[in-house]
Amino acid sequence: MRRFTAFLVAAALLLGASAASARQYTIAMIPKLVGIGYFNATQKGAEEAAKALGDVRLIYRGPSQASVTDQVQLVNDMITAKVDAILIASNDPKALAPVLKKAMDAGIKVVTFDADANARDLFVNQATFAGIGTSLVQEMAKQAGNDAQVAIVTSSFTAPNQNAWIAAMKKEMASNYPNMKIVTTQASGEDQQKALSVTQSILNSYPNVNGIFALASTIFPGSAEAVQQAGDTGKVAVVGLSTPNEMKPYMKSGVVKADVLWNPIDLGYAALYAAHDLLTRQGPLSAGVDLSLGKLGDRTVQKDAISFNVLLGKPFVFTPQNVDNFDF
Repeated sequence: MRRFTAFLVAAALLLGASAASARQYTIAMIPKLVGIGYFNATQKGAEEAAKALGDVRLIYRGPSQASVTDQVQLVNDMITAKVDAILIASNDPKALAPVLKKAMDAGIKVVTFDADANARDLFVNQATFAGIGTSLVQEMAKQAGNDAQVAIVTSSFTAPNQNAWIAAMKKEMASNYPNMKIVTTQASGEDQQKALSVTQSILNSYPNVNGIFALASTIFPGSAEAVQQAGDTGKVAVVGLSTPNEMKPYMKSGVVKADVLWNPIDLGYAALYAAHDLLTRQGPLSAGVDLSLGKLGDRTVQKDAISFNVLLGKPFVFTPQNVDNFDF
């Protein structure tokens, strides 16, 4: 009888260990909006990471337009669903903070990616703001000259990453290109057609403009199309950030010579791995520790004003010479 009892205890322990090892984590990924190439690529990376980890159920939901109101509702939905972690690219860092804090208070890990928010456990930064800003300005100077008259087309005046890039761009101009002048900054939403019309308006209103900065994946092709339609190829440089597939036609036609970005597939992959690390690590996160990001290797955690962050890497510049090597 004692042997039988011991056997039952051992079996129960084994079953308990098996159940623990079979723990499944539900992670929700909320992009700025769905249906565009850039965030499709981040979804692809997250799905690849979930498959590699084997213990993650990924939920991918996002607004059809870049709406912070819709994002707030989605986060509330995920709190109700009791997910383990939320990955989110913020449409407004301040407006999202209260609901993200609510999620954290409910025990949900919050990881921001692509665009930060004022409440989170960790930010997976695609590249430093200074790195992006410096690369954009250097490319513009190369194409339009050190004294270029430039306009900026952003998605919105509340987009945290774009505001940080603009600040870094202005700093780079002041330090190394003091004769480069920003004549106007205008917003077009995450809308390619509106970016086209906004850029057309800029070209008409500011005839001396010889450079356009296009600061979102939906804006860059719209601005490039406006310059092409105006017959200003070779006269007005268009420098920005988008996926290579979006910009290939404009590189082939000569309108665009450089696309400053990073690999969004890797960004989605890194964000999911980071969330998984938060869910499985023993003890709290701290500065200086290494975070395992699967095939991407380790990244060192850094402390910041909100909580912590890790850096994906340096910006990458797609050009007509290398763009066909990429498909996203």
